[in-house]
Amino acid sequence: MADLKYEIIETIGVLSESAKGWKKELNLISWNGREPKYDLRDWSENHEKMGKGITLSKEEVASLKSLLNNID
Repeated sequence: MADLKYEIIETIGVLSESAKGWKKELNLISWNGREPKYDLRDWSENHEKMGKGITLSKEEVASLKSLLNNID
């Protein structure tokens, strides 16, 4: 499998941290030199290893925010 190249443009925040030090983070990331997107996934302490996650466009983040605002 080809190496993934990524650049964390902005760290939005940390949602949680596991006992092993991995953090679930929301970041703005450029994958393989493409336009940055919002990304939610687990990261090791030094950001060298990552877990599975989801990547969202700005429009998808706005839709998700709207959906979450409707939760009681």
